[in-house]
Amino acid sequence: MRNIPIPVDAARLQFICVKAPCPRIVNKETGELKTDKTSGQTVYEVLFSVEDTFGKIELVKINIVGEPPVSPGDEVKPVGLIGYVWELSGRWGFSYRASALLPATATAEARGV
Repeated sequence: MRNIPIPVDAARLQFICVKAPCPRIVNKETGELKTDKTSGQTVYEVLFSVEDTFGKIELVKINIVGEPPVSPGDEVKPVGLIGYVWELSGRWGFSYRASALLPATATAEARGV
């Protein structure tokens, strides 16, 4: 399966952090952490409650390079959110990556809301 990035329009979604960022582990036996191929920085994953305009809520993990300054309860807007379809041993799903996580209040102020 080719790994084609799928851009995600996060403008109509509400992202609330439900678990503090933690480094992504590649190998549980050795404790090896995932690093970004370009920068060499550690990749972190953050768990979010994501609500759409119809009130449907899903839990979503978003990967980001470097430790983001978010805490449980913070509402954020992901910048450059991209989804990837994955398949492993007959299982499949989506993984997500963002280039930045901005406080939702900062993005609303920038729009003049």
